[in-house]
Amino acid sequence: MPRPLIGISAAVEPASFGPWVGEPSVLLPLGYARAVQAAGGIAAMLPPDGAAAEAPDELVDRLDALILGGGADVDPASYGAEREPQTGRSNPDRDRFEIALARRAEERDLPLLGVCRGMQILNVAAGGSLEQHLPDRLGHEQHRPVPGSWSEHEVRLEPGSLAARAAGAERLSVKTHHHQGVGELGGGFEATGWTADDATTEAIEQPSRAFTLGVLWHPEEDPGDRVIPSLVRQADRVRRT
Repeated sequence: MPRPLIGISAAVEPASFGPWVGEPSVLLPLGYARAVQAAGGIAAMLPPDGAAAEAPDELVDRLDALILGGGADVDPASYGAEREPQTGRSNPDRDRFEIALARRAEERDLPLLGVCRGMQILNVAAGGSLEQHLPDRLGHEQHRPVPGSWSEHEVRLEPGSLAARAAGAERLSVKTHHHQGVGELGGGFEATGWTADDATTEAIEQPSRAFTLGVLWHPEEDPGDRVIPSLVRQADRVRRT
C-alpha cells in the first residue's frame, strides 16, 4: 500500500539564498520530514492557505495525519488576550490556517500531533489560552536559552497516557526552545506531561480521540524519538481500516 501522507504545517520567515535576500519563504526544519520518512510516511509541507482556513476539508480529506510544527508566537488575539511586552511577532494568517486545520482534524479524529507552538495552537483551537512569557512566573529562562541553541531537561509523563505510550517512557530527556506555554486548558484536553523540576505543562491530549497529542518539546530533534513514529503508525492503521 502507499505510504501514509503526513501534512506538516510550515512557517513563513524571511530567508536569504541565491539571488533572494530577506525573501518571505516557506520554511520547515528538515528534521520533521526526515522523522516522518524514517517512520514510513510521506512528508507534505503545508504553508498558510487562506482558502483552507475557510474550508479545511479540501485539505484534510487528502491527509492521513497532521503535524502542527513550531515557530513564531501565537497572536494573543486568537485567544482573546492583550499582547504582553515579551510576546514576539506573530503571523495571524498562519494562526487562522492552523487553528482551522486543528479543529477539523480533531472533529474527524485524524491523527494529530502539535509540536511546541503546535501544542499551543491545539489548545487555542479548543478554546484555551496561553501563558505569554513563562519566565515571568518561573523566574528563569530554562526553556528558552540563547538563539541558536536548545535547552535540555527532563519531563515526566502520566502513566498510561497517550503521551507516555507514544514516547515509550514515563520520563525522558527532551530538547526545547520556547518562552510561552499552555494557560487555561481548552475543552476536552487534559495535561499529561510536565517539566520534572518546575511543573510546566509539557504534554496535552484529548482522551476522547485516538491520537490527538500536543508536546511542548521538539521530538524531531531527537534521533531516538518515538512520538513521530507513533503518529505515523496510527495514520497507517487508520488508513488500512
